[in-house]
Amino acid sequence: MELRMRLISRWPMDTMQRFTKYMLCTKFSILFFVCIVIATSCKTTKKENNSTETTSTITRPSFSSDSTYLFIQQQVEMGPRVPGTVAQTKCAQYFEQKLKNYGATVQLQKTTVTIYNGKNVPCINVIASYNPGIKRRLLLCTHWDSRPFADQGDSAVAAPILAADDGASGAAVLLEVARQLQQKNPEIGVDLVFFDVEDYGQPEYDLDQKQGDFYCLGTQYWCKNPHVPNYKAENGILLDMVGAKGATFTFEGVSMLYAPQYMKQVWLFAEQLGYGNFFLRENTEQIIDDHYYVNTIAKIPTIDIINRTRRTASGFGAHWHTHDDNMGIIDKLTLQAVGETVLASIYHF
Repeated sequence: MELRMRLISRWPMDTMQRFTKYMLCTKFSILFFVCIVIATSCKTTKKENNSTETTSTITRPSFSSDSTYLFIQQQVEMGPRVPGTVAQTKCAQYFEQKLKNYGATVQLQKTTVTIYNGKNVPCINVIASYNPGIKRRLLLCTHWDSRPFADQGDSAVAAPILAADDGASGAAVLLEVARQLQQKNPEIGVDLVFFDVEDYGQPEYDLDQKQGDFYCLGTQYWCKNPHVPNYKAENGILLDMVGAKGATFTFEGVSMLYAPQYMKQVWLFAEQLGYGNFFLRENTEQIIDDHYYVNTIAKIPTIDIINRTRRTASGFGAHWHTHDDNMGIIDKLTLQAVGETVLASIYHF
């Protein structure tokens, strides 16, 4: 993930007791009192019903943060999933097998892309589809590769990072989503796309900075060469850095530019599920992430669920692009909040 700026009346009890004693003196009074109670009861019920219509909750979908955590761990145990390494090939095969086991139609989109220094590296996008024959579709996506170097924090070094959060967490949530879709088939078509070579942008410590779109290379390729000719989805959701303890997800600028109403709807689902402390109604600046290209090239209104904070200069978690991005920062409650929200967005699309 790269950061680039662009762009809230009851009566008192003693009064009620005196009123009741007085009203019980005659049959007429009793009848009058009962009528008042009934009328009041009806009025209260009406108010409650109106309130329910306004703040109705949704059915909580089944989602396992334990499974999701395991999926992250299994990716990390392969080592950094850097393009051109054995870990890249092994992880792509891992996704393919998992998704097939969960009943998806799976495609591997293999190509080569050119990184910032002119070198060509292998790129493997993994696409899983549910209900491929249904026209009405929702796109869910994430990147799964590891950054080849740590260029943030106090120890910037040219060594790849494990990317437990920035890569593995989003992929793991989508794997668990796939597992749940096999058990409860949605009424719409759903496509899960795992983008490769997202995080191979030029390191910040490199003095000879190049100009160009060198991030999200697998995404750019898919947008220009979709797995289905003329592929369209009504909306899209990107997951990026969705596993860290204390993560907060905001109204990111590009998302609000291209799909503001859909973003607010997804955030409403999160609130109804009790995750308003994760999904904040707070506007933050635009960032260049995979969704930027999905919006501008593929023309699919797509939002980004990404951890944003005002506690760091970058706006990302302190572990971003550092060797602290490991299993130690992963939190199951965050995974649960994101996973349930995504599934609710599918089943209530």
